[in-house]
Amino acid sequence: MYQQQNQQQQQGHQPILSDEDLAYSVLADLKRVVREYATAATEANCQMIRQLFTNLMNSTLQLQGNLYNLMQQQNMYDTSSPALRQEVDKQLKQNQQTAQKTEQFLQQLHLGNSSGYRGMPYTGNYQSPMQQQSHQPNPGANPFFM
Repeated sequence: MYQQQNQQQQQGHQPILSDEDLAYSVLADLKRVVREYATAATEANCQMIRQLFTNLMNSTLQLQGNLYNLMQQQNMYDTSSPALRQEVDKQLKQNQQTAQKTEQFLQQLHLGNSSGYRGMPYTGNYQSPMQQQSHQPNPGANPFFM
């Protein structure tokens, strides 16, 4: 099989995946491996094994970061565009309405708020830690996004 692939490449056939596709695939695998090492480290009973998985995770994170930086430099990786404030606020309002309807439904079933959790209504008076430090009032700030 390897000889067939080698012969095809020598005859001028294009590779199956582009460099960008290969890089994305490797990047995704590195991210998956980091998650697996983190899980293994947290579940290890032996301190030496835990340290081994932690070291493997850290070196894989380093590889993943290096590949990400290389892909970004080669214009292979576009960062996501920032969400528009209007869209974020619209989604927040929809989520609050859904939470309110769910709470009303539970109250109709006489389940009420059995978990003890009470969703905090958005008052528009939230200030991020950075805003609090600078003492600049921002009455329209969103409590979930700084």
